[in-house]
Amino acid sequence: MYILHSCGNLRNKRCNLQDFAEAFRLAFGLVLSGDRDLFEIIVLSLQVSLSALMISCVIGFTLGTLVAVTRFPGRGLAVVTFNTLMGLPPVVVGLLVYLLLSRAGPLGTLGLLYTPTAMIIAQAILITPIVAALTRQIIEDLFSEYDELFQSLGLSVWQAMGALLWDARYSLITVALAGFGRAIAEVGAVMIVGGNIDHLTRVMTTAIALETSKGDLALALALGIVLLAISMTVNALALSMRATAARQAYA
Repeated sequence: MYILHSCGNLRNKRCNLQDFAEAFRLAFGLVLSGDRDLFEIIVLSLQVSLSALMISCVIGFTLGTLVAVTRFPGRGLAVVTFNTLMGLPPVVVGLLVYLLLSRAGPLGTLGLLYTPTAMIIAQAILITPIVAALTRQIIEDLFSEYDELFQSLGLSVWQAMGALLWDARYSLITVALAGFGRAIAEVGAVMIVGGNIDHLTRVMTTAIALETSKGDLALALALGIVLLAISMTVNALALSMRATAARQAYA
């Protein structure tokens, strides 16, 4: 009986390995064949995350730089708030945006719930503190070097901010890439406010969760492969930007 049981286990393992290999084969087939549903999900994911990133960069770069170069009552609290919100739980953000955009909420009349716009809002709220906090640290370190020069030139706060943002452009691109990586991998908040509706609000992370629960491992793996490729590309770009910034610093 033990021998038969062991042989049965071996057969199950072989079957599982064959199923696993078949799932990967189908996944790569979907990617290489340009499957319509797959690329619709990928395009929507990129549109939502890049839109959220642009909003976050406009707000985060401005707030982070302003806090770095000015001194005002409550500045320490602002810094602590930025750093705290970097770890904001995505499901909490999703819940808050849901309450704002639901029919009973203050913005319910706009009809934005379960749309890509709601997902963009949720992602922007999530990554803006990350962009602002990292920008504040970078600009503050740079400002300490240029403060006396700016004072001697009589530059205004806004002129100083512009000069610092330009000088730190490579480091800030790295910040933006970090924000994009955080946005593209988000699942909790976009699931709540987007609803994971097919052909409307289904993005890579929510589709992976759904297809895995349905047992469609091929599509889930295909999306996972694309998501991993995007993450690797973002990390490679960030590393390249850091190297460029380091070369300029020593030039």
